[in-house]
Amino acid sequence: MLVGYASAHGSTREIAEHLGERLERWGLATAVQELAHATDLGSFDAFVIGSAVHDQRWLPEARAFVAEQAPALAARPLWLFSVGMPAALRTPWDGLARVLQPPSLVAEFADRVSFRDHLAVSGVVRDEHLGLVGRLVMRVVTRGPGDYRDWARIDAWADGIGRVLASLPVVTDRGSAGRP
Repeated sequence: MLVGYASAHGSTREIAEHLGERLERWGLATAVQELAHATDLGSFDAFVIGSAVHDQRWLPEARAFVAEQAPALAARPLWLFSVGMPAALRTPWDGLARVLQPPSLVAEFADRVSFRDHLAVSGVVRDEHLGLVGRLVMRVVTRGPGDYRDWARIDAWADGIGRVLASLPVVTDRGSAGRP
């Protein structure tokens, strides 16, 4: 299984690494790779692909990866995750972001791939990640810089993937049944 990611400041990479470790607990052979360096997708029997969210969209390298690799991704079980900042937002923006943002983040992929689930979680924001205007906006609409990752929610999502994949029989090159 490939856990692929595009990260701007490291938070999404850390989440991807955590997902990989959690999925390995389910007996799944897992490779965690930056999407820009992901190779030989034919050797993977499932995918978990994620990106940091900037300007309400996945990073360009993640969007390009899904577009270019759509046939390989469509042929296997696929899960998507997005790392933005809904948990950092103040009311009423937090509720709106949790409801409206997740579907819009992956809507552009709907005609290319089908995915089993999409997890939208918050990451880490630091003042140094933002320019002056970004810091001013952050002060108005968010609760401020910090680590907003919900590890229990991330673990529960990974365990759901693990349960699904651990229960799927897969035909190996030798014709015997095994797990992804």
